[in-house]
Amino acid sequence: MSDHNHSHSGGKTLLFALVFTTGFAAVEVFGGLIADSLALLSDAGHMLTDSLSLGIGAFAAWLAKKPASRQHSFGLKRAEILGALFNVLFMFGVIVFIAYEAIRRMADTPAVAGGMVLAIGGLGLLVNIAVAWALMRGEQTINVRGALLHVMGDLLGSVAALVAGAVIYLGGPPIADPILSLFVSLLILVSAIRLLREVTQVLMEGVPEGIDAHEVGCALVRVDGVVAIHDMHIWSLSSNSQALAAHIDVEAMGRWEEILPQLQTTLRGRFGIEHTTLQPEDAAIRRVCDAEPDCGAGVM
Repeated sequence: MSDHNHSHSGGKTLLFALVFTTGFAAVEVFGGLIADSLALLSDAGHMLTDSLSLGIGAFAAWLAKKPASRQHSFGLKRAEILGALFNVLFMFGVIVFIAYEAIRRMADTPAVAGGMVLAIGGLGLLVNIAVAWALMRGEQTINVRGALLHVMGDLLGSVAALVAGAVIYLGGPPIADPILSLFVSLLILVSAIRLLREVTQVLMEGVPEGIDAHEVGCALVRVDGVVAIHDMHIWSLSSNSQALAAHIDVEAMGRWEEILPQLQTTLRGRFGIEHTTLQPEDAAIRRVCDAEPDCGAGVM
């Protein structure tokens, strides 16, 4: 019951962030077009990518709950990763657009309605502070922490738009608008590179971040009755679901029913690895095979 409540609470928090972020992004697009402010438009682009990420993430999370089938033996857990890949490609497109527009406007800077930029930028700052506060008070799941990271980037983008509006409103050069929009695009670039690295790590079936394969092997060997671990593979099914497959050399095959639950408890409790495939092997037979090159060869 507790897990269900936590999941429901986290979902409501993300929905709150999605609604507020998307709604204010629309306001910034409208204001940016009226005020001819690239800083507002670039910050709106940042917020829209976050909204899209939250929306796709929520949809992918729904798909990931689908049970396994004959066509998808692990279920649809990788839907989350495909959604992230779409998001990162979209983010790179936004970066290219903002950078192109900023460079073009530096050469021919149009007049910008500084007062409107200042007002919308200030409102955006308040919205992002409210969303960040809600996320920090919500259930701290991986998705919520990721959303909070993006919202903090949005908050900095709103600060950039606010500064641009203040500079122009106080009589400063309009070129402050495209310069600060480049700063916002840099924030998007940092997020995009980080997300691409995480997506690539999962798609290449690398060891999940935060898990040390050597430490996992040592922990398993410490289980009473285990002699050695070999052919061990650790990978991610999704951002919060890890899998492991390994061969376990045991002192006595008759003890396997006793050893297996201890191995699973160690993997689940210490490393959060739920999906495991552990194959027992007799350590004595393996030692003989290591010493005899023709061990296991067929009779001619």
